[in-house]
Amino acid sequence: MPSILIAFAIPFFLVLIAVELFVARRRGREVYRLADALADLGCGIGQQVAMVFGAAVLLAAYDWLHVHGSLVTFPAGSPWPWVIAFVGVDVLYYAWHRASHEVNLLWAVHAVHHQSEDYNLAVALRQAVLSGFTSLPFYAPMAFLGVPTAVYATMVALSTLYQFWIHTELVGKLGAAELVLNTPSHHRVHHAVNPRYLDRNYGAILIVWDRLFGSFAEERERPVYGVTKPMASFNPVWAQVQTWAEVAGKGRQLRGLDRLRIWWKSPAWNPAGAALPDEETVQARPKHQPSQAGRALQVYALVQFAPLVAATFVLLLVQGSAPAARLVVPALFVLWTLLTVGGLLDGRRWAVPAELARLVALAAAVAAWAPLPSGRALLALATGLLAAAMAAWLLAGARRGLLGREPAAARQG
Repeated sequence: MPSILIAFAIPFFLVLIAVELFVARRRGREVYRLADALADLGCGIGQQVAMVFGAAVLLAAYDWLHVHGSLVTFPAGSPWPWVIAFVGVDVLYYAWHRASHEVNLLWAVHAVHHQSEDYNLAVALRQAVLSGFTSLPFYAPMAFLGVPTAVYATMVALSTLYQFWIHTELVGKLGAAELVLNTPSHHRVHHAVNPRYLDRNYGAILIVWDRLFGSFAEERERPVYGVTKPMASFNPVWAQVQTWAEVAGKGRQLRGLDRLRIWWKSPAWNPAGAALPDEETVQARPKHQPSQAGRALQVYALVQFAPLVAATFVLLLVQGSAPAARLVVPALFVLWTLLTVGGLLDGRRWAVPAELARLVALAAAVAAWAPLPSGRALLALATGLLAAAMAAWLLAGARRGLLGREPAAARQG
């Protein structure tokens, strides 16, 4: 049920992103950059593909806790499991979310969601592969309180769906609703790196936990989005591991037990590093830009991303019925595409041969799946021709110097 909710929400997500883009342009505002939006979408695709294999493990773990550790049993049809789940998911999400900003081991996972320097509905889709694994221990108390697995999972999915709409700059403050609900204004504060906004407004649906536990901040000055040390990349695969590498790099500068302690310390704790930037520095910080190859390349990247969305939709729909082993190959192709297209957006030299190899492998895989002279031969032929056309497009761009040129910003990142 939860995976079906997310799967069928995907088309609505895309429609609402298109609406936001249209409204923003009508208002003369630029809230989207294609390379950044593709990176956001790529992170979401990667997370959902990983959950095709991981979701069953997480649900099985929760179900085991519920079966063996539940202290309360509710009669069939009782509304209490839903009431407990609504409040429980919201307050325990707050606890997990706050811990994810205060402990490096958890921040290394959650930072993926904050890396974008834009703020729009696409950012809501920018999720970390391991988020479900870090949040499950925080949700475990609901199993002991008798919340059935289906109720728990459904409420988590509904909480996730609610949080989609609050990722926008186009909705202002909402009056009295701001006192109780998490709103776009509150969540803009959460995504900002302004010193006064750091580590504030952790709520999911309700903002009351932030008000009660002293982590609330009102939106006042213009938010600047991202993380305190910009990632400087549009590669969704690198996004998933970049903060792990950053924390490990900080640890190598330390001595003794501090090399281990850093994983349990706050992201702000870095005895060997510089202080956090002040408000003036944050406001003056330019956004990371795609390589000079960007315009032609981003169209190519957009074309490659289109089938990824469809593939992810199908994987989510069939994950409960198809054997996991049969889903491995399409999942690997999705991740390969994310890696190479992300490399192209960053202007990496290795990305052109990696993308050519992916196109060849894709055509070969379809040909092997539909051997001649079966009725699917036409599909194999069409895929081969499409792969050849994409390869020609890519090579033509490379010869013009539009692709495969690694910019200074990417090398430094």
